[in-house]
Amino acid sequence: MFKKPMLILFQIVMIAFITAACNTPEQPNSNSKEPEEKPAHSESNPTDTDEFSEIPDESLQKKDSGEEVKQLQLALNEIGYELNPTGEYDETTTWAITDFQLQHDNILVSGIYDEETKQLLEELIKNNDIIKAGDGLPQKAEPAFTNSGTEIIANPYDQLGLINKEHALPDDYIPEDLVIPDVPFPFAEDLPKKQMRKAAATALEELFEASEESELELYAQSGYRSYERQDAIFAANVDAHGEEAANNFSARPGESEHQSGLTMDVTSPGVNFDLVIEFGETKEGQWIKENAADYGFIIRYPEGKEDITVYQYEPWHLRYVGVKAAQEIMSQGITLEEYLEANE
Repeated sequence: MFKKPMLILFQIVMIAFITAACNTPEQPNSNSKEPEEKPAHSESNPTDTDEFSEIPDESLQKKDSGEEVKQLQLALNEIGYELNPTGEYDETTTWAITDFQLQHDNILVSGIYDEETKQLLEELIKNNDIIKAGDGLPQKAEPAFTNSGTEIIANPYDQLGLINKEHALPDDYIPEDLVIPDVPFPFAEDLPKKQMRKAAATALEELFEASEESELELYAQSGYRSYERQDAIFAANVDAHGEEAANNFSARPGESEHQSGLTMDVTSPGVNFDLVIEFGETKEGQWIKENAADYGFIIRYPEGKEDITVYQYEPWHLRYVGVKAAQEIMSQGITLEEYLEANE
């Protein structure tokens, strides 16, 4: 008779207990931690390969130095090179840029970091592309010498390459970007000596245009010369003057800047279109001396520097090195040898 009231009482107690349990605040587990909110962006510690954020915008070349050169070296490492990021645009960096340019079509090969090279490098980095370093130009080559014992340079494409009686071009080197500049010549035939490498030809056109605005009469006389052509010229000069005398004004094959495609001999009617020292005294010769650097050219064999260049004074012989280097060389009154050897 007591079972039903007891059952009702028991149910009331259980309902109260369950209600109290549901209203009790939840206590955190002492062995767990509240998840931390992550920041939207976190900086990681930089490593040697991600110190740079973007590649340089301005043109860079051999002998430049600073943070932008270091950024360029790090960027080249991103696509497969292994450069020491010293911040010095040295021979190794020049090789890497030349090798990179040689591995891509429709780009001027110069060893200079320019706008075209920048755009290609950005594209490769963006696409996470890797190239095989050295496929265009081996970094290390076995030492080679001409028949006369002159060391052959490893990078004949280098716009600032030193070519003289101690540094020769390979006998099979022919620039691939030879063009005829749109300037006056004292002859009509389309001979190879009208040609120059494209960058030099464009700069020569600008120089001649400026000289015409100054009412001067400049003429281009002799540009590109093959190894074989230089061999014949030197042999003829030796026959006429003897080897010792010929070596003062004529280059042995491989040692001539004309083979590089970066040189043009200029003249004027005032000297009957000849290549003679008197050209330096003409209005055209004086203008060249004062203005050539603004268009990237230097007088390669200046007066008073014969002991360094080992060539006689040639006011007609223009060598293209680019505006930056040309202005430094001409303003300081130094030779290409002195410029490249400074601070090495």
